[in-house]
Amino acid sequence: MIVMTIIFILIGMAIGRYDLAVQRAREAALKTDLQTMRGAIDNFTMDKMAAPQSLEDLKNAGYLREIPTDPITQQKDWVLDFEDVVLSPTQSGTGITTSIPASTQVSRFENTPYSTW
Repeated sequence: MIVMTIIFILIGMAIGRYDLAVQRAREAALKTDLQTMRGAIDNFTMDKMAAPQSLEDLKNAGYLREIPTDPITQQKDWVLDFEDVVLSPTQSGTGITTSIPASTQVSRFENTPYSTW
């Protein structure tokens, strides 16, 4: 009986650590996805001299293989920020300047909302 109790305690501790590891992996994937999309937006803008109007533009032009799924919400629900900012003097049009996670949750490791990343 004592052995069974010890085993259940150890299993309970392992489950807690597993949840933290999964959350940390999702946050790392989110940071990588944001960096990739923001780089693709900048590259598209500099190459085409106009900012993309959607993430589909990036995919169709070959800057992204596919639109990534937000690892926190498990959906392709990115919030796109449109501004009248130009990256070069020869840029002819404005459009997307960045992508932001749609989640309103707060990171338990960084204590900041995902929407501010």
